[in-house]
Parts: sequence; C-alpha cells; structure tokens
Amino acid sequence: MPNGDVYPDLDKESLELHEKNRGKIEIKCKIPLETKWDLSRAYTPGVAAVCRAIKNDPELAYKYTLKANTIAIVTDGTAVLGLGDIGPSAAIPVMEGKAALFKRFAGIDAFPICFEKSANIASEIRNIASVFGGINLEDIAAPRCFEIEEALQDLGIPVMHDDQHGTAIAVLAGLLNACRVTGKEFEDLKIVVSGAGAAGYAVSRLLRCIGYNRDICTSVKEMIVCDRQGIIHRQRRGLYNNKYKFILADETNHTGREGTLPDALEGADVFVGVSAPGILTGDMIRLMNDDPIVFAMANPVPEIMPDEAKRAGAAIVATGRSDFANQINNALVFPGVFRGALDAHATKISDEMKIAAAHALANYVRRPTREHIIPRVLDREVTISIAEAVWASAVKWGYARRV
Repeated sequence: MPNGDVYPDLDKESLELHEKNRGKIEIKCKIPLETKWDLSRAYTPGVAAVCRAIKNDPELAYKYTLKANTIAIVTDGTAVLGLGDIGPSAAIPVMEGKAALFKRFAGIDAFPICFEKSANIASEIRNIASVFGGINLEDIAAPRCFEIEEALQDLGIPVMHDDQHGTAIAVLAGLLNACRVTGKEFEDLKIVVSGAGAAGYAVSRLLRCIGYNRDICTSVKEMIVCDRQGIIHRQRRGLYNNKYKFILADETNHTGREGTLPDALEGADVFVGVSAPGILTGDMIRLMNDDPIVFAMANPVPEIMPDEAKRAGAAIVATGRSDFANQINNALVFPGVFRGALDAHATKISDEMKIAAAHALANYVRRPTREHIIPRVLDREVTISIAEAVWASAVKWGYARRV
C-alpha cells in the first residue's frame, strides 16, 4: 500500500495488478439466465420482437439496447501518454484505464477499440458506430486526430478527441478560477502556450475563441503559441505545410512577435505548458508580469517543478500530476461531458456544451485559493455538475434528441 503520496516500486505493483486481474474491465450480464423462460425473453424467440421494433424505429436502440450508455474509446496508439507511438496493443492498458474511469465516475460502459495506424479510422468508426452512443477518440497523434474528429462530426452521435477538448476545458476552468484568486481579468490575459500538438491546438483555440461562437466564448487579450522551433508567426518558413499551425499563426500572435519561448514570455500573464519536461526556467518566469500563473502540464515530468516556479514568483502553479496541488487533468472532464451528452441523446458535443462544461467545472470550486483552483480528480460530484450543464446546453442549443 502507498504511504501518502509515496509509491514504492510502482512499476512492479502495476504489473502485478494487471497480471492478477488480466486487465481492468469486464463485461457482465445484467439479466438472469437461469431458466428457459429467461432465455426465451433475453434471446430467441423473444428478442425478435425487439429487433423488429428497432428496425421500424432506429431511435428505439437507445431504449432497448446498450447504445444509450456505451462509449467506444478509439485509438491507434500513436500518442499514448508520454510514451509516444507504442502501437495499438501496447495502448490497451491505457484504454482499459479510461474505460474504468468512465464506469467509476459516470456509470458509462466504455470499451477499447484499438486500430493499427495504417487503418482508415474515420471509415472504420462509421462502420461500427451503430452500437455506440458516443465515440471518445484517444491518444491519436496530430494532425491525424484533428482530421478524424472533423470527418466524424456528421455521425449523429457525440465524437470528441479528449486529449484536445478535455484538456482545453480543464485549462479554461482552471484559468477562470486563477483569475478569481489573483484579481486578473480573464479578457486582459496575455497567454503563452508551449506545445502545438493536439492539446496545445485545442487549448489555444478555446482560449482565443477560434471557431467558437463569440456570444458563448470570452477571448483572452493576447495569445502566443510556441513549438519546438519557437514562436509560431505568420512569416515563419514552412508554415503552409501544416494546416493547423497555419490556423494558429493566423489567429494568434497578432503583434507578430518572433523568437524563442523566453521572447514569448516577456510580459505574459500565463504560461500553459503541454509540451516537454524542464523547458521552463525560473528566469523565464521572472520575465512575466506580476503574479504570473503557471500551468506546467507535461507528464510525468512538468515543464518546471512547482517549488522552483513558486521561488521564481509564480502566484499559482498547476500541473498534470496528482501528487501536487491543482491537478489539471482531463479526467475531471470527459466522464461528465459524455454523461451529459448520452443523457441528452446528443447528436454531437458542440462548442456550447464544451463551454458549459468549463464553467461548471470552475464554479464547482466555490472559494478557490492558490492551492485549490480546480476540483480533485476523485470527486465524483464533479461529474454530476458537468453532466447537468452539458445536458442543459445540448437542449438549449438544439443538439438533444431527449429533453
């Protein structure tokens, strides 16, 4: 057993846990199968009546089958945690873990679907979508993750790449409360995002309202995005080879700043790191405005350790880790978002639903402090709050089949 936040020989313990249980999830039968009568109702001949009913009205699949409460967790294993491209088989333990979180926090049945990266995932999802009430795209490398998600928005069920939008929603919620603590105005924030992959792209777009309805989304004042080559700006060579970085260049960095990460951080209010360990230093934080906010979310090692960031003057520090205060983690988001979407029989997870989720997550913390701007990941009530907000938003904006 762990002692507090100290986990002795975690690798060994995890391997033994998975070997003992042969994974983390299983399928269970909901109904008795003890008598011929049980079998007649559950299978043949009684099940034919259910099949005929659904054939006449496909929406009845939500009433008579597992569809209403089942999510497919789809990956190709190309961007798994901090492990990178490890392939579909090695990704199964993470997808199983995601399924366990869905069940534990939202009561949702979720199942891993792991494709080879050579597969046409969008096409394959279309072929299996009739079974599921929603699709959670997971650990698919950019830019393929963007293309797959975009291609499936007409599927008629919610499709969301959680590494993008779950992270962005959690970041927005954390920043709203960080502003409440520091007295900064959200609309006046100057933000630097380090990382232009799936999470960085989604965070940047949400905080700048790129592609969002401005009536439901408040934009920050200034946004600069950096990748391995430095600041993304419109004049940078090779930009036209990447559609998504071109979008970021067009919609951020309106002052045309060039250079490296330290150049971007000069005069900034917020650092959002979804990039690489150790790339942020105390000297860089000292270039920022007073009471800087630092979200260093690289896992397992953040861009800067919290103690070092605080010594450099950071007013609020958040990471993606559970052993530090202010864990910004998409596990706070996806159970409630999909619970609300499933309850509404939603046709998609819209921008309005994402914004509603972010505000519900922020408002769950009634009295935020420097060490508590975001709820704890293990708080199950968070899921309920987000689900209610997402359901209400789906109904309000016309994405719900069920009201």
